[in-house]
Amino acid sequence: MKQTGHSPRYADDGEAAMTPAGGSPVLVTGATGRIGRAVVDLLTDAGVPVRALVRRSESAATLPADVEIVTGDLTVPESLDAALHAIGTVFLVWTAPPQTAAAVVDRLAAQAQRVVYLSAPHRTPHPFFQQPNPMAALHAEIERLIAASGLDATIVRPGMFASNALLWWSAAVRGEGVVRWPYGAAETAPVDDRDVAAVVARTLSEGGHSGGDYVLTGPESLTQAEQIRIIGETLGRRLTFEELSPDEFRRETPEASRPAVDMLLAAWNAATGRPAYVTSTVSDLLGRPARTFRQWVTDHATSFTGNR
Repeated sequence: MKQTGHSPRYADDGEAAMTPAGGSPVLVTGATGRIGRAVVDLLTDAGVPVRALVRRSESAATLPADVEIVTGDLTVPESLDAALHAIGTVFLVWTAPPQTAAAVVDRLAAQAQRVVYLSAPHRTPHPFFQQPNPMAALHAEIERLIAASGLDATIVRPGMFASNALLWWSAAVRGEGVVRWPYGAAETAPVDDRDVAAVVARTLSEGGHSGGDYVLTGPESLTQAEQIRIIGETLGRRLTFEELSPDEFRRETPEASRPAVDMLLAAWNAATGRPAYVTSTVSDLLGRPARTFRQWVTDHATSFTGNR
């Protein structure tokens, strides 16, 4: 299923074309996470001043030296006041329980003008994204709060991350090369984390994105078995895929992970037999093709092999 993006086309090659904001800094929450950290680098490389919100000051050691560090916690809304001082734009990554969401959004609206929110494609009319999902419900509630607050908002909705392949399959790849997994025929369109960060950085650093609602996917629909085959081809290894039943998969999963596992199983089951939802939004916004899954694997090969 191919969906044309509804975002403007740029004639440049993407990340390098961001316009420095010059004035007040951009507040980046989740600044040490996989997307937030990349966003910080892209903004600072473009000359955009950045203020990074971290829960503990020691976690900021890996951030660039020219980034302003402020400690705060989404579970303690009043702790955000210093971080929000003289801020115009906020990148919001919600990494906390839902109880304080309303109070946090109220504080953002009182001190900032714009928010770019990292959400999920829960509004997308594809069965993969329409299964019961507590995180999707949380995203929907935060979006509702943002809309009611009067903030200028841009919603960024990445689908399945390519980097999930490391979490799911790297141990098997480094071992005997037998990947035991359910729903091998289920198709997804993995999006490169770097493309998500590039879109976020662009929406933070230039005007014209107020009201934007961007669903981000990779450029191709691939079954899970095909993704595993691509990993093997890229690494020059023969990997064997063995189909697990949902019940077998549950039995091999720690009890603490069961809610996430049940959510994924429902999504994969619903997606089986139809192509993944694919958008052109990454290329529309960045002016260059979205990275393929094979590209992502090539660039992260050492993470699969352990040879860093």
